[in-house]
Amino acid sequence: MGKHALKTRQAYPTTTAVSRSSSVVRAALIVGVAGAATGLISFGPRAASAATQQAWPPFALVTGLLLIGQVAASDDVFAAAGSRIATIRGGRVVLLAASLGLVAMVTAVLNLDTAVVFLTPVLIQTARARGLDERAFVYGAVFMSNSASLLLPGSNLTNLLVLDGARLSGLDFARTMFAPWLVAITVTWVVLWIVQRRELTASATSRHRVTLPPHGRAGVAAVAGAAGLMLVLPDPAVAVLLLGAGVTAWHRFRGRFHDASLLRATPLTLIGLFVLAVCCGSLARLWVVPAMLAVTANRPEAALLGALGAVAINNLPAASLLSSHPIAHPFFLLLGLNLGPNLVVTGALSAVLWLRLARHNETNVSIWTYTRLGLLIVPLTLAAATATLAVAYPTA
Repeated sequence: MGKHALKTRQAYPTTTAVSRSSSVVRAALIVGVAGAATGLISFGPRAASAATQQAWPPFALVTGLLLIGQVAASDDVFAAAGSRIATIRGGRVVLLAASLGLVAMVTAVLNLDTAVVFLTPVLIQTARARGLDERAFVYGAVFMSNSASLLLPGSNLTNLLVLDGARLSGLDFARTMFAPWLVAITVTWVVLWIVQRRELTASATSRHRVTLPPHGRAGVAAVAGAAGLMLVLPDPAVAVLLLGAGVTAWHRFRGRFHDASLLRATPLTLIGLFVLAVCCGSLARLWVVPAMLAVTANRPEAALLGALGAVAINNLPAASLLSSHPIAHPFFLLLGLNLGPNLVVTGALSAVLWLRLARHNETNVSIWTYTRLGLLIVPLTLAAATATLAVAYPTA
């Protein structure tokens, strides 16, 4: 096996790396869960029950998608895709477009957290295999994951929380959001290329390129199955969770999982986020001021409110607070909730994981550069996506 293939596997995220990268998040979650548990006692059973009914299907779906993502990673599906992209003929522009296109597709089907965790190291190695500065690729991994999380309900937890009870199939959701999704990912790529074009220069030597094949079909089949379930079913949470659990059990029976699995770091994070979501949803049902802002906002205001909420308190609690009552323009609120986190690292859990994973792979990234790029990307993508959705679906 060639040097590139070996380095791709060595750079692949393990539980140790993810655990280190999320230590701050875990501490915050522990504090948040303690506060939430105390708050739920005072909220009362009715508000807590309603918030729980809203929150559990999204978390069940995302758990299933993370399980499927781990299986695909164990089968080297992501590493194989990255190694093939590294051999694409064409210049640096083509390579960046293909790499970020892979991020967009994985985000749409398997959730943005899955894309960030499993593809950030892959894109770093892809750039290094071509002798390019990896900064455009590593920043592109996180910015594109947020921008691309508009396409399917399971692409982002906020989509599921905001559209709770809408009985909207994934295909209907995709029809509505396809145009703004396409605009958002295109603008994100253009901005990254323009700003980072000086860094997209080849170094003196290019490393040996080797195509790494996948080592199993279960991961690919599970990804295809999850995509089909999310497109067809209006409530795919249980089905996707069962698919993820089943294919995970099969892999464990076959001994295919790596000893250091992402799944060991996942339960605490998901449980903590679930409790926080229930807490915020319960609070919004008793203190209706945040929810009323979303209920009464017009389309541009809803998009801006979502972005400000994500920047201020993270997109997940913001989604729970703002969607506890029926919203006039939920799709526009989602534009802000999903694109707003590109402004600050704390806007989404995926960005926090990305930052520490990037540093674990010895890349020169910083919070200041993230925000500086976000100051360009967020206003442009939010304005373009909002205008596109307003034109394509005037009644949305």
